[in-house]
Amino acid sequence: MLILSMLSNSPKNGIEIMNEIEAATRGWWRPSPGSIYPLMKDLIGEGLVKRTEDEKYELTDKASEQMEWSFGPPSTKPQTVEEMLNEITSYVSYFEELSSSDQSKLAPQMKRLKEIAERLSRLLKP
Repeated sequence: MLILSMLSNSPKNGIEIMNEIEAATRGWWRPSPGSIYPLMKDLIGEGLVKRTEDEKYELTDKASEQMEWSFGPPSTKPQTVEEMLNEITSYVSYFEELSSSDQSKLAPQMKRLKEIAERLSRLLKP
């Protein structure tokens, strides 16, 4: 996802991608060519990235659409109730796992979670 986000700004070659990752991590990590180029090949195979005439990688329309959805619903299509319920279910699963693995992150939000649960519960009453 990081590489797709980088390419959403402008097409880049492999070296530019490695440099940008190194800059984003403030020098903590610079991916090797052995990790970047196979990944780019996979992204091309998935139809998310294509090569330009000047040998740079750029996003395809498919990737642009997926990027739009990954940062929230697109402004041109309303989200359906079913899609919203699926998203809520995913968050509830996350909270359940957090509750069993690291209660300290969830504890400060218990009042708000209870308020949300009560609001949802009121929707079920005729």
